Amino acid sequence: MGWIGIVVLGAVVGFVGWWLHPLRGGVRRGLGRALIAGVAGAVLANAAGRLTGAFFDGELLQWPVCTAVALVAAASLAGQAFRR
Repeated sequence: MGWIGIVVLGAVVGFVGWWLHPLRGGVRRGLGRALIAGVAGAVLANAAGRLTGAFFDGELLQWPVCTAVALVAAASLAGQAFRR
């Protein structure tokens, strides 16, 4: 999975994290922030995994790590947006 795949994965996970958040309440607040957080989380997880040697491009461990970090980042940022 290249960098384009990481960005698409982060955007999809960011949207899902925003959509599944219990405080969403039907309001479209925080969608942009959740998308950016999902992409940033996936990119940072991919960069950290490559830097530490935990995985390389296309390995099986890359998908769940990038997905989990992106989901946590998107849900936490969306939650902060809804609490304000």
